[in-house]
Amino acid sequence: MTPMNNKSYLKKIGILGGTFNPVHNGHLILAENAKIYCGLDKVLFIPSGVSYLKDASLIVDKQHRLKMCELAIRGHKDFELSTVETDRSGDSHTYKTLDILCKNYPDAHFYLITGADTFLFMGNWVKPEEIFSGCTVVCAMRDAHSAAELETAAKCYEEQYGADIVIMDSKEVDISSSAIREMLAAGMDCSDYLDKDVIEYIKENDLYGNDRY
Repeated sequence: MTPMNNKSYLKKIGILGGTFNPVHNGHLILAENAKIYCGLDKVLFIPSGVSYLKDASLIVDKQHRLKMCELAIRGHKDFELSTVETDRSGDSHTYKTLDILCKNYPDAHFYLITGADTFLFMGNWVKPEEIFSGCTVVCAMRDAHSAAELETAAKCYEEQYGADIVIMDSKEVDISSSAIREMLAAGMDCSDYLDKDVIEYIKENDLYGNDRY
């Protein structure tokens, strides 16, 4: 991976990964906040292939998730869809993704964008030392987690892995993908949480019908 002490980067690229099952407005807000806060040139949306942390039976096919991301971000010129994880087989491990991205963008430094829940769990990921050495981690602070709790975790990562951590305040849409799936299965209106084209795509392909949830 690209060494953290290299100061000759020409680009600052954000990484926002996840199952995006489905992608929702909270993801877009998080990406936009990180782009502004860290001065990023662009943000890559990276749908996972096979997530070892999720129940695969509840995740719609990767081609649907890629298409929903494409629809959701197409009005944002600094957002870009990446298939780096869906193109490869096996579990979607972040350290592998970073390794590929560093080779594909040798002139860039990466900013891994996470929510507070994810950030606090990162020490349990596969090869966290490679993740922290290959990027800056941007954690969005939210009400459920105090600043002190996140600062304690950041200090631990810095001491153990030499991590470069940025903690930012971030407005959030108080919704999760799982809650949206339940709403869709119940036939409820999700227009406050999903892009209108994403909603139409979901309806056309019957992705989250009540026979699934």
